Amino acid sequence: MHFLDPKYLNRLVETSPDIIVAVDIKGTIVYYNDGARRGLHYSTEEIIGQNVTRLYPSIEEARRVMTAMRNSGDTGRISSFESTFRSKDNEDIPVAISASIIYDDDNQEIGSIGFARDIRGMRRREQLATAGEIAISLAHEINNPLEVIVNNLELLARDVEAKLTDAELVVESERLDSIRSGVDRVQAIVRRLDEMARKGTYETRDYLQGKRMADLAPRAADSPHEHETAPVRDWPLTGMSVLVLDDDPGVVNSLADLLRAERCVVHTAMRPSKALAVLRNIKVDAVISDVVMPEMDGYEFYLQVKEEWPNLPVILMTAYYYDKDHIIKRSRLRGLEGALFKKPMNPAKLRQVLLQCRNKAVQPQKGPIPVPRDCADGLTPNPPPPAAGSELARPSRA
Repeated sequence: MHFLDPKYLNRLVETSPDIIVAVDIKGTIVYYNDGARRGLHYSTEEIIGQNVTRLYPSIEEARRVMTAMRNSGDTGRISSFESTFRSKDNEDIPVAISASIIYDDDNQEIGSIGFARDIRGMRRREQLATAGEIAISLAHEINNPLEVIVNNLELLARDVEAKLTDAELVVESERLDSIRSGVDRVQAIVRRLDEMARKGTYETRDYLQGKRMADLAPRAADSPHEHETAPVRDWPLTGMSVLVLDDDPGVVNSLADLLRAERCVVHTAMRPSKALAVLRNIKVDAVISDVVMPEMDGYEFYLQVKEEWPNLPVILMTAYYYDKDHIIKRSRLRGLEGALFKKPMNPAKLRQVLLQCRNKAVQPQKGPIPVPRDCADGLTPNPPPPAAGSELARPSRA
């Protein structure tokens, strides 16, 4: 058997990045390594001969650690026991302690030695992982109601423009813009949280004296953009048949109202099975579908639609900023023909994409259809829908 020369063992312990402290039977510190000096900021001269309680925020915490060792059975050891040290700068440092009681040749207790690892980095990673989960949930839970707000805000803006005098319109337009700015700010905050979770880093700022909070304030790049007002149109989407699928009734109803205001013929469904039933009985020019739904996800629904109606345009929308199941990526690999919109969708951009789908069906052309810049994925050319009377364009049974 080979043994490590004691001088190398001593050097290994002394230079370890972990905090290593040994105490005698009275709790007096008799050993204090370089990792402890760097982590706790006390010099060897300041700490050797002092009671170990000086390294803890309270005597109760020091006793808790020692009690854990004594109650560990015959071994007198603890492993990865979480406690807290307090540095010379009065900073509390969470640590995981592995320690053991030291016995002499007569099996008499003469002290203890502990190896403590600073776990702030580990906790930070755990917090970021939790923040990532929160970001995904927040995106969904916030963006769906924001979609309802944006859709109804668009409808309200049209009514305001049509019914008020010029003087009244100035005042009400300012109020509508204030609501839009509020929506923009909420979106920017959710994006910041998502960015923080993805990068694994975040910034903090002062909250109260001695307290800090994550800095989720929007950056310059997230500053509110100019919103399009509702111009007078010649209703280019009149008569276009659109199916809206989403498991959130608020999204379905508000988006349907918005499309009806464009004079579209709108069909709605809250489950993929219901949407497929509609498609099998009614001629539809385009489908707008959510990504995360019961029964099947957007990818499975997309494949089912393309299998039965290969020429039917499909537009996907999601309330999530993070496509954790890679639904969109998988759909693109299978020839996704729609644009992915992040909720809340910009009504003007959605209108533009639907119009492009309609124009493509009327006048087929080579090359991809341009997609608004705020779409997450491109829109590839869409073959013309089946002619009226064909097998794929069955009349309504209604």
